[in-house]
Amino acid sequence: MTKPNKTILIVLAFFAIYVIWGSTYLLNKVVVTEVQPMFLASIRFTIAGLLIFIIAKIMKFNLSITKKQLLNSVIAGFLFLVYGNGVFIWGLKYVDSGFAALEASTQPMFILILMKVIDGKKIQTKSILGIILGIIGILLLINQDQITFQEGSIKGILIIFTSIISWSFGSLFVAKADLPANYFISTGYQMLTAGLLLGISSLALGEVWLSPLLWSSSAQISMLLLITFGSIVAFTSFNFLLKAVSPEKVATFSYVNPIIALFLGWFILNEKLTMQSIIAAFILLLGVYFINSRKRNF
Repeated sequence: MTKPNKTILIVLAFFAIYVIWGSTYLLNKVVVTEVQPMFLASIRFTIAGLLIFIIAKIMKFNLSITKKQLLNSVIAGFLFLVYGNGVFIWGLKYVDSGFAALEASTQPMFILILMKVIDGKKIQTKSILGIILGIIGILLLINQDQITFQEGSIKGILIIFTSIISWSFGSLFVAKADLPANYFISTGYQMLTAGLLLGISSLALGEVWLSPLLWSSSAQISMLLLITFGSIVAFTSFNFLLKAVSPEKVATFSYVNPIIALFLGWFILNEKLTMQSIIAAFILLLGVYFINSRKRNF
């Protein structure tokens, strides 16, 4: 792949994880109001994984995979999609989509801390300032009566934070793991294995499986968009970027996602947008900026 072509792919991939993923908070919120969270995620990733393999077969891609690559795909699928996404969707049952997106904006902070703990990487002064701002933003965000007094909100907040940690660890794992060289195929294996694990988790938790034919039209359309764009397009872009650029730079999708999610949640779902939430969002995103402000090459 020539450098200009790779640069174009990087730009398009960033657009996918910035804009498309920013809308998935709204889409997941729409579906999870009718469908159990693990069941929702299982359908989404199982169908997306199968579609990827069908497309790959038509395009005559090599689907072969080593045992080590399969194991790494299962691990990555669990960290990103089973816990990172399935548990995140569960948290959406208790908090607004825009609020959840602001929580997710702390991912670069968790990645930095994990890199320090796992790799012993030195945390620079700007990054320390970013972490401090991130903590202040989080405290401002959750210290609101309309949020803390909402039924199940504290549980939802904690659930989502654990899923963010899982996703952050997954980002570091995939950056170094032996996975299929084709990012599309790698995505397919992660999604299909995660879909199966989510289905097992759903059964174990006793979730009610409601036929998609009984969902509302808005839930059906949202699921279709989640499968095609949120899963196949955006997650393939994400896997590509984790190999093409640094994990911290990939994590900058946390800048844009909350803004899009906040706007869509307010505009479409009539979610409350308080001045304190706006201030908290500014402080959080400023913290993310400081964490990622060092110049890096692609």
